[in-house]
Amino acid sequence: MVTKEDVMEVLKKCYDPEIPINIVDLGLVYDVDVEGDRAHIKMTLTTPGCPMAAMIVDNVKQKVESIDGIKKAEVELVWDPPWTPDRISKK
Repeated sequence: MVTKEDVMEVLKKCYDPEIPINIVDLGLVYDVDVEGDRAHIKMTLTTPGCPMAAMIVDNVKQKVESIDGIKKAEVELVWDPPWTPDRISKK
């Protein structure tokens, strides 16, 4: 069975093309919920007008759906709370 941690590990391979930090360490992923063969990712972007939004969301969806055991990934973009640089991982 796929876990939230499995999905988070795969999401560390997704990058904002303008910032050389993965979306997890960048603080863009707010929540991951896995139910059976479905994953729901709640995330944001660095700015609501991000020109790479569609590409980032598609990348997240493709990578999560490539996990053995996940058939469908839903990506929900949220803007509350707004992203700030304070969300970047200190590691």
